Amino acid sequence: MMQIPLATYRIQFHAGFNFQAAQAIVPYLAELGISDLYASPIFTARTGSTHGYDSVNPSEINPELGGAAGFEALSIDLKHHRIGWLQDIVPNHMAFDSQNYMLVDVLENGPDSHYRDFFDIDWNHYYGGIKGRVLAPFLGKFYGDCLESGELQLKYTQSGLSINYYNLCFPLRIESYSHVLMYDLARLREKLGRNHPNFVKLLGALYMLKYIPSGEEGRERYDQILFIKRMLWELWNDSPEVKQFIEENIQVFNGEPGNSESFNLLDSLLSEQFFRLSYWKVGNEELNYRRFFTVNELISLRVEDEKVFDATHRFILEQVSQGKFTGLRVDHIDGLYNPVQYISRIREHSPDVYLIVEKILEPHEELPLNWSIQGTTGYDFMSKVNGLFCQQANQLDFSAVYYQFIGNSTPCEALIDENKRLIIGKHMAGDIDNLAHLLKQISDRYRYASDFTMYGLKRALVEILTLFPVYRTYISQEGARKADQELIRQVIEEAKENIPNFINELCFIEKFLSLEFDDRLTEEDKDQWLHFIMRLQQFTGPLMAKGVEDTVMYVYNRLLSLNEVGSNPGEFGVSAEDFHTFNQNRCTQWPHAMNATATHDTKRGEDVRTRLNVLSELPEVAYQRLHSTSTMAAQVALAAQVKQLIMTHFSPRYAPGNAIVLDDLLAEAKAIFPRTMMAHDFFTYEIPRRQPAELAVAS
Repeated sequence: MMQIPLATYRIQFHAGFNFQAAQAIVPYLAELGISDLYASPIFTARTGSTHGYDSVNPSEINPELGGAAGFEALSIDLKHHRIGWLQDIVPNHMAFDSQNYMLVDVLENGPDSHYRDFFDIDWNHYYGGIKGRVLAPFLGKFYGDCLESGELQLKYTQSGLSINYYNLCFPLRIESYSHVLMYDLARLREKLGRNHPNFVKLLGALYMLKYIPSGEEGRERYDQILFIKRMLWELWNDSPEVKQFIEENIQVFNGEPGNSESFNLLDSLLSEQFFRLSYWKVGNEELNYRRFFTVNELISLRVEDEKVFDATHRFILEQVSQGKFTGLRVDHIDGLYNPVQYISRIREHSPDVYLIVEKILEPHEELPLNWSIQGTTGYDFMSKVNGLFCQQANQLDFSAVYYQFIGNSTPCEALIDENKRLIIGKHMAGDIDNLAHLLKQISDRYRYASDFTMYGLKRALVEILTLFPVYRTYISQEGARKADQELIRQVIEEAKENIPNFINELCFIEKFLSLEFDDRLTEEDKDQWLHFIMRLQQFTGPLMAKGVEDTVMYVYNRLLSLNEVGSNPGEFGVSAEDFHTFNQNRCTQWPHAMNATATHDTKRGEDVRTRLNVLSELPEVAYQRLHSTSTMAAQVALAAQVKQLIMTHFSPRYAPGNAIVLDDLLAEAKAIFPRTMMAHDFFTYEIPRRQPAELAVAS
């Protein structure tokens, strides 16, 4: 039987507040009337993670939180107090980190990895530098600079050879070990002798490296790699000569800063790996894996693959079946390839679990009714409640105050358009390139589109993505909702008005998004069309999040209480009638959705938003306070400037042991810097007057 939460209490678990700490407050939660503990991700994440959204092992309870034992104890205590457990899960991505054992396996074995299909990687990328390799955009400088400064270090441990960049560790593919182990091998042979057991053992390992199985012989490959690594580790520990030989070779490969030629060996070794290290900004322009938004350190999963779903959700669903998790909260549902399919799979395994999704809805957008869930996490409700306390009648007056103060009357809609284009150009250019290349491959096979250029297709895509008014549509092989069809029609029409020179490209893309397949298309062609649509839909959400949530909400500051996750800063409040209509629809369609007034994602708490909302009632007072506060801020800034000027100008005398009469110093400073000394009073207040003998200002 489904347990419907009545009142949840969100806990952000981390090493500083673990299961034991939560267990201590369970009686308090029960006394408060809390029905369900609402937990942040609790599966093993990167060491030191404070949020848990950077998972490295979805099948293990995070040891930093107390591990399985701590989880079990807290679960029992919650059940004793009849409190459920609503668990936040992250199906979209994992950490791009050496602690992620599945990703490490991919980096080491490439297409021969058991996990090659787990991550959303394009192994056949059109750029040669990352074809068959995963881009690793984590360097603080250009690759060549990092290499020749000695920041990329070859190391050897029990796990094998690896390339290390500060705290990052990338495993070398086993086939490339021979470059390091065979380098100047004659040196070791002369030292040990050709027939020495340890030298013969090393030769055996080198011989096995030449014949590593691949392809369908996966299990045999892993067994042989394990055997070789054990042999090398035994030699490292049992033979000082072999250990010294390997250490000296590693030192040679690591090169000498200042001698660029000395890094040729390491450069050549890196060129053979299944990863390509690069400057972090490269990830914004050339990328062959899908990220969470624009975060290089979070690599997306292909959870649409049933094998991936099973592997990453088996442990979660076990906790549900055992009654430890009574509810699931799905993070970033819009990032998934097929959200409807994902929800259906959850329901197949756990038909009675309370299931909600993190989904941002625009003011007049509806949640798909065919989703087998209880509703959203409550951003939509929070937006309506907050808007209710914003005085709509004063919108024009308040807007006038804001525009007069900033000296600019650019509306919010224009800023959204401008900043979404900014994000596309600076942070998502690589993602758009990938979409355009996918579209180009399809158009080349279609007689009416074979003349479309990459430039034209990209311009059309940028326009469509920029104009998209919602986080995403949900078009799939099952078809499209009427709401999605109407939205696509509006976007395309507006795009045609904006860029009439690309009307043919826009019409072509419109056929895709409308699922208007020509009769002569093969099933393979239809699958390609559908794949493009599904792919496109995965990027409209990140663009909205980065362009609006993370950019516009920090540059459009008419009333900050409205600049909130799930809200539209251009919408000035909600009428009581609209609020009641919203609640009536919610009760009818999603009676068990979460009704939040704050979440862990909100930028400001309820108290701050409520205080700010009061300003909407008093535009004249807001105008006065705005200008008085601005004047005060300018004085503080000038005071800081004065202090810096005085410190700089009088530095020879402004030293320990030098007694200075403050009035004399300020008088002299005022003569030298007359324009900036209007902050004299503030500066005098900041440094209290003392007698000359007492005033010794430290440098």
